[in-house]
Amino acid sequence: MARKIIKRSWAEPYRMKMVELLKMTTREQRNKAIKEAGYNTFLLHAEDVYIDLLTDSGTNAMSDRQWSAFMTGDEAYAGSKSYYILEDTIKKYYGYKYVVPTHQGRAAENILSKILIKKGDIVPGNMYFTTTRLHQELAGGTFQDIIIDEAHDPYNEHPFKGNVDLAKLEKLVKKYGAKRIPYVCIATNVNMAGGQPISMANLKELRAYTKKHGIRIIHDMTRVAENAFFIQQREKGYANKSVRQIVKEICSLTDGATMSAKKDALVNIGGFMAINDWDIFEEARNLVVVFEGLHTYGGLAGRDMEAIAVGIVESLDDNHQKARVGQVEYLGKKMIEYDVPIVKPIGGHGIFVDAKAFLPHLTQDQFPAQTLAAEIYVDSGVRTMERGIVSAGRKPNGENYYPKLELVRFTLPRRVYTQAHMDVIAESAAAVYDRRKSIKGLKIVYEPKYLRFFQARFEKLK
Repeated sequence: MARKIIKRSWAEPYRMKMVELLKMTTREQRNKAIKEAGYNTFLLHAEDVYIDLLTDSGTNAMSDRQWSAFMTGDEAYAGSKSYYILEDTIKKYYGYKYVVPTHQGRAAENILSKILIKKGDIVPGNMYFTTTRLHQELAGGTFQDIIIDEAHDPYNEHPFKGNVDLAKLEKLVKKYGAKRIPYVCIATNVNMAGGQPISMANLKELRAYTKKHGIRIIHDMTRVAENAFFIQQREKGYANKSVRQIVKEICSLTDGATMSAKKDALVNIGGFMAINDWDIFEEARNLVVVFEGLHTYGGLAGRDMEAIAVGIVESLDDNHQKARVGQVEYLGKKMIEYDVPIVKPIGGHGIFVDAKAFLPHLTQDQFPAQTLAAEIYVDSGVRTMERGIVSAGRKPNGENYYPKLELVRFTLPRRVYTQAHMDVIAESAAAVYDRRKSIKGLKIVYEPKYLRFFQARFEKLK
């Protein structure tokens, strides 16, 4: 009699050729390390970390094809063939006309902001991102959140919590006028909302509105392939389209983009700005020489540009995205089994634990997400990061932002960890959850002027 198989398991579409040996630490050693780091996981020494979920930025495992591309990189100072390979790849798979390489995404944000934003401008977007908002503010602009309200509710199951609320945008246009809005900033797979996608239908509606008012859409496309996968899985009419096709359609609805290739494109360093407007490209080509390097390398080695080109193609493979998002889903379901409160629905690049629900006895001024990240590290050597009041930072007048979401991000690097690692992570979160009532908060003892979450230091409350 044939065995009845209810559900078939999936597995990663790759096999390992090399491993990196890890340093194992004791709880006592981790207690000492986190105290010396000022209870900031960014300040830990990487060698003291067992499973590193701080970020998926530049921490991915490159493929044999990418490493092979390293060897063919053209390190010519001007006119490197590697630049033209990258340019052709971006044009082919994303559809943008003009490309300016940069050493990473925030460099592209800096150049774009200097070109497009002037003092007093309003920049609407589907939830802020730390470096993006800071560059907008330094250029004289003010960010305005126009994401749907559901995105600020960690337990709302809306399938596209990255969507724009067009009524919120309309209100800004009426208040300030379209001329004071240089562009709408649209992130695909919104990081700060928990890796939540925007739907194609919403993006099309936004495109129609912005065309009517003469406003650009600039695409933060760091995780566009993950967003495309969610559209394929969740949105009517896209089930039979490939991730590659959906990505091209997303990009066609925007006027330009900034990209940190350290995420979707599977490399350790690199990024670019892409644009369809020649005049903006011409100015960007001038500024990149000032801040980065010549316009045909933009702060990157030729080998890096070659690896990005290969990584772009690999990121658009349906099997890759199924495994990538599938591993995140596996971890999320394990945490739900252990009653750990996480953002729902499960997002694309990591699991976001709701620190307010996890540590309800701590006020936001006692930094519950920062506290929880430190506790997770002490328990298991798993490094996560805070995405709450510390990341939100201060307003230009010095007051704290108080975001509705106070989260700890368990970010999964691509092609790095196994399902056994996911079990260890979930079990650690569960162990800390079981003793949550005994956990005390933190107080801040040092913060830098900008992007404090990178370097701030804390002490335990008594």
